Amino acid sequence: MIKWALIFLVVGVIAAVLGFSGVAGTSFAIAKILAFIALAIFAVMLILGVTVFRRVT
Repeated sequence: MIKWALIFLVVGVIAAVLGFSGVAGTSFAIAKILAFIALAIFAVMLILGVTVFRRVT
């Protein structure tokens, strides 16, 4: 997921440099959404790893 966020970020930067503002804005928005989703998944797994899965083993 982070890989796709970085790809969209690079595409957005290249599009912004070349003057394609619509593509750049959309690409940055997708990158931001994917980064937030990856961060949320990381936080949930971290909390589960500290609480629930520690009791199982």
